[in-house]
Amino acid sequence: MTTFRISPAVAADFPDTLIAVVTATGLRGDEPWPATTTALDDLERRLADATWAPADETDPRIEAWHTAYRSFGTNPRRTRPSVDALGRRLAKKGALPRINAAVDSYNTVSVRHGLPAGAFDLDHVTGDVEIRYAEGGETFTPLGEPDTVENPRPGEVVYADTIDVLTRHWNHRDAHRTRVTHDSTHVAFILETVHATRDGHLVETAAAELQELLAPHATRTTVDYLGPDTGA
Repeated sequence: MTTFRISPAVAADFPDTLIAVVTATGLRGDEPWPATTTALDDLERRLADATWAPADETDPRIEAWHTAYRSFGTNPRRTRPSVDALGRRLAKKGALPRINAAVDSYNTVSVRHGLPAGAFDLDHVTGDVEIRYAEGGETFTPLGEPDTVENPRPGEVVYADTIDVLTRHWNHRDAHRTRVTHDSTHVAFILETVHATRDGHLVETAAAELQELLAPHATRTTVDYLGPDTGA
């Protein structure tokens, strides 16, 4: 069983962090997911009708992540938090990308609630996963670029297993090795905030919505919460 944890140093610097880990086992990505399709269509229709818009960098939920990024030396306007980049793309194009049902599900929940989200194929994770500061010698292969190797800067917040980095700049970009595909059957989905005092209820609501989208297409789903004093 893969354990997720926050390093003591990151926990001390971001004491109001709350992360929902939604785990799906026996996931069936090759069947129709009508609820996800409906959720995507509804979100895009509301955007087109001007009854809803994704959170931008003036929104406190996004602003909190910009502040966090700056604290570990990342310019959030050049290297944006995932939900910020996804929301900007949605606002510009009027539609979210269709990747696969599982990814489409967490993308929809992410932009609806203004929370960064991601996922790891646990069959390709080695050992436990830790959110920690990079030391500088780690390697990272970006999603969609299997022949590229990057080295995170020392002090950058990353997700990492015992082999290498799984996500750079906390939640900016995922790794190619642990990407979620149609064939992924054991997946951990992540929803997170660094301002749980204000936005913790949004993380709980978003996790419940994501679990509801996943459950009809999985043998089992669970939700666990990760904070500075917990493990998942």
